[in-house]
Amino acid sequence: MSHREPHTRTEPHAGTVMGMRGCEAAATCGSDRPGHRLHAMQERLAGATASKWVDAIVVEIDDHGFATVAEFAGGGLRRVWHHDAFDGVLVVGAPVAVHDVYGVLAHGGRRFSVATA
Repeated sequence: MSHREPHTRTEPHAGTVMGMRGCEAAATCGSDRPGHRLHAMQERLAGATASKWVDAIVVEIDDHGFATVAEFAGGGLRRVWHHDAFDGVLVVGAPVAVHDVYGVLAHGGRRFSVATA
């Protein structure tokens, strides 16, 4: 029977795993996590599944990247977040569409990856 060494205690490295390190400024962020950079496959899949888009209107937005949108059908509210505060292009009253499956918010020709907040 072989001798086994006990596992050493691991140290937490908050923010340094899963692509989270260096995520401080939106302009230099390379993360593909929800709410950060829109991945090409995410955009392609959202475009290919047109029935999953939900039309909405922006009812609130703040400087920290949080936006609240009201759905046209059903009137439900959704709160989403984007790392660079939607690049300053969203305003209250703007029509948008949110993809139910792939976490994409569309405004005009722009597409943003969003995280549910």
